[in-house]
Amino acid sequence: MDVMTAVLTRRSEHRLVEPAPQDEEFAYLLRAAATAPDHGRLRPWRWILVRGEGRAALGRAFADEYEGPESRREQLETKPQKAPLLATLVFAPVPNDTAHGGSIPEWEQLAATSAMAGSLILLLHARGFGSVWRTGRFTESERTRRVLGLRPQERLLGWLYIGTPQRLRPSKRRVPQDVTDRISVFTPELMTL
Repeated sequence: MDVMTAVLTRRSEHRLVEPAPQDEEFAYLLRAAATAPDHGRLRPWRWILVRGEGRAALGRAFADEYEGPESRREQLETKPQKAPLLATLVFAPVPNDTAHGGSIPEWEQLAATSAMAGSLILLLHARGFGSVWRTGRFTESERTRRVLGLRPQERLLGWLYIGTPQRLRPSKRRVPQDVTDRISVFTPELMTL
């Protein structure tokens, strides 16, 4: 699949079943995704792969933190079961990176992390896997952070639910929208000081 086709046919897939990429295949795709723009090649991120019983433990952490109706707790507990693989993205910014010629701002490291994740999503799609990005209140949960073993300076960005799409109908190719109103051309003559 060429890049343009991958971009125009990728969709968030909400019905995901086995198979999902095994650890080796995930690592293979991640090596390619990690070539996304990253000033200083800091790789200010890491992934935690959650499968099998790990999904049940994560669901229990979600449910244990919720203080509301039992029916909603049960929904939260089963939420991680909606895909065979939950790839958890952790942002791990590198502070004061003087080894690479100066400090690379945190916002730039977050942009690099986002570029890598976007590349990975397209690579998964091109390989026949589906995914959907999930965030929400549990990205800020101390209990979830503890269960996943996050360090104090790290931030949980969300989960990429991954598996094989189980579609009810074929997905349509997206039609690119006109974005010319989002483009301007800098003209120095118009600059006012």
